[in-house]
Amino acid sequence: MGIRSLRGRMVPPLFRLYQAIWVALDWLYPPQCAGCKESGFRWCEECQNNTPKVSKEHCIFCQSRLPKSGVCACIEERNQYLDKVFAWGLHTGPLRQALHRLKYRRDLGLGEVLARQLILIAEENTLHQDVIIPIPLGKRRRNERGYNQTALLARPLALALNISYRPGGLKRIRETKSQVGLSVAQRRENVRGAFEAVPKFISGRRVLLVDDVMTTGATLESAAQALKNAGAADVQGLTLAKTVKFV
Repeated sequence: MGIRSLRGRMVPPLFRLYQAIWVALDWLYPPQCAGCKESGFRWCEECQNNTPKVSKEHCIFCQSRLPKSGVCACIEERNQYLDKVFAWGLHTGPLRQALHRLKYRRDLGLGEVLARQLILIAEENTLHQDVIIPIPLGKRRRNERGYNQTALLARPLALALNISYRPGGLKRIRETKSQVGLSVAQRRENVRGAFEAVPKFISGRRVLLVDDVMTTGATLESAAQALKNAGAADVQGLTLAKTVKFV
């Protein structure tokens, strides 16, 4: 399941080395698939194929069927700062299990193998951004977890696309409570003003903002607002998973 070429071009050497390190670790410590526990895979082909994909015929924010114009009526209300948003699979079944392992069980090797789906989405949509930035964690959650699971997806994505990786370009300046169980309005309020961008990394640049799971898009929007306020020319969001239903 390794990536040998990207839309007709060879994989950058640093990403090839990054993959080789994980292949070596898999040989030394044989993994089990995070979706079905099949031996020998961190993420097997069957789980990848069985993951429901995000529909291009429905709005990524409210999941209503898109009109012929391709622009949902909810966009002006829900999104003012993201220029585009992309997601790979629905947050259910094996993908949900895999992300839970990545986020809470320190299965760090999943970052590289799941990032391959983000690489394919970026290549298919010709995302020619200048900077890749993961959604940052607050200090408390990062100290508890010991790592940022989104950074484990964003770093190999940056290596594969040969794009500058700037995790320090966006900071979470206040702690926020969990978004689980909150309404759309409550989610927006919870993350309002939670981020601050560093202009020297952002100003005049096209930013690809990466997260693991998107529900309503409130976190991405708040982060995109901070990036635009710091002078970003364009901000596009890319997530591995989209929740099945949340309006």
